[in-house]
Amino acid sequence: MTDYYYLIPIAIGLGLTALLTFMWSLGSGQYEDLDGAAERILHQETDQPLS
Repeated sequence: MTDYYYLIPIAIGLGLTALLTFMWSLGSGQYEDLDGAAERILHQETDQPLS
């Protein structure tokens, strides 16, 4: 029973951390252009090295 006193706050803390990370990624625009990378790789014809 005393294990629950440790496990419940740890689980709540991990859940809040995951929720805050997800909310940060939404706010920073991580999910705005989901099709862009998939389209870009198909239509690149001039592949050149960066240097």
